[in-house]
Amino acid sequence: MSSQADPLERLGEEFALTTPTERKRLLVITNPYATTVSDRLKKLVVYALGGRYDVQAVDTQRRNHATELCREAAAEGYDAVVAFGGDGTVNECANGLVGSNTPLTCLPGGATNVLCKMLGIPGDIVDATEHLLALNDRWTVDRVDLAQVNDRYFTFSAGVGVDAAVVKEVDARPHLKHRHGPWFFMYRAVHVAIRDYLWRPPRFTIEAEGVELEGMTAIIQNGDPFTYFGNHPLHVAENVALDSGTIAGVVLRRAFAADVPAIAFRLLSPRAKMVDHKHIEQLPPSPQIVMRSAVPIPLEVDGDYIGDVAEAVFRVIPGGLPVVR
Repeated sequence: MSSQADPLERLGEEFALTTPTERKRLLVITNPYATTVSDRLKKLVVYALGGRYDVQAVDTQRRNHATELCREAAAEGYDAVVAFGGDGTVNECANGLVGSNTPLTCLPGGATNVLCKMLGIPGDIVDATEHLLALNDRWTVDRVDLAQVNDRYFTFSAGVGVDAAVVKEVDARPHLKHRHGPWFFMYRAVHVAIRDYLWRPPRFTIEAEGVELEGMTAIIQNGDPFTYFGNHPLHVAENVALDSGTIAGVVLRRAFAADVPAIAFRLLSPRAKMVDHKHIEQLPPSPQIVMRSAVPIPLEVDGDYIGDVAEAVFRVIPGGLPVVR
């Protein structure tokens, strides 16, 4: 951590020497349990941001605490909320800011931070802090699409079936998730697929734009990519972006043990398309996608398991999330 101290301290001192036209108010929401966040790093980041902004930092204390903090920040007139953590922290912040004019921005601090990268914010904490400091001189609030499934909003993706079952298992072992990151996800994905989804998987129907498919797994995206393996983007659905005004997805209709390597290869390959696999179908871009199952199946949003559902209604809210990037 000491290697990051000097650059962050220098950033704060450098930007403090120039007087901004306006010291905007930032609320930095930190997940103290995020993979790469420590109390020392948080203090260094807050010190650096103090060179240009009026900063308040708050640690989350429980699930959905960030959502509550964001609603309060919007009511109190903060100029922006900074989600300093991983995908879960960003998701909670987005759920708290939807419907408001208070924008969200991100600093990378978890195992992954997909929206952070999708918005073009650097993945290195020093570079990302410098990027945020420089935004004061070219402050512009944009709006990107936000998606929703039932009563929960999500920023980049949601899934039912194998994808969500893997997330459910990974979330139950946070120490291994933090220690091994995407490799632990990959290991559990193969394990869950073979154990629960090769013989008698729960099946559902899913419909978009009049197209109805039957399957065992579906991934619904609000933007591209689906996620990252380290710094490597993983592409699944096609014809979807944060400003497309639609959501899109893919459905895995069935799978055998022999299909697992081929699907994993397509997921990791920069050239092979997931939708070209013989058991995978593309859902057309649509403002709404509906999934129904005879039995409740796992559902995840932005990489967090949120429960088992028998019906999931996915929608898009065009321009639903204000952001600064």
